Amino acid sequence: MLAGDIFGLPIPAAGPVFAAALVLHVACGLTAVVAGALAATANKRPGRHPQAGRVYLWALAGIFTTATIMTTIRWHEDAHLFAIAVVAFGLGLYGYRARRRHRRGWPLHHAIGMGGSYIALLTGFYVDNGPFLPVWNRLPHTTYWLLPTIVGTPLIWLALHRFTRRERRTKARDHQDKVTSATR
Repeated sequence: MLAGDIFGLPIPAAGPVFAAALVLHVACGLTAVVAGALAATANKRPGRHPQAGRVYLWALAGIFTTATIMTTIRWHEDAHLFAIAVVAFGLGLYGYRARRRHRRGWPLHHAIGMGGSYIALLTGFYVDNGPFLPVWNRLPHTTYWLLPTIVGTPLIWLALHRFTRRERRTKARDHQDKVTSATR
């Protein structure tokens, strides 16, 4: 049963708790999409990148919490969306923890965790809303599940490739500086 729709997206009639959780879920989702994009496109240094990343992780926590509430109310309809929320939040926490621990190879783990969580975030949105969106509603259902990964994975790979290339140049320059200063 539907309570109505907003911008063509159906709103289930599942009671006031569900409705309140849905409002918060949408707000957290929009915040996560914007903050994640800002973090991904920012220079990887203190400032915009970590600030946007923290906002992104808190928004993911909100998405996970509200998805848990909504799934509890409508398990049969939303169980698959709950699974996506678990994956998104889990990957986000993994990426955050990799950054905080600074173990060898942490940038790789950080990028995979945060990038993977962003892919899962978009997957959840398109799986739930794709059938009601213009253009997307003409695509096969598997597209909603696969397209975010097909687009996002090469972008993560490119970012990692660019980062590791820069790291190698910096290490080579530092090594050359040490050799040069030792021979003086």
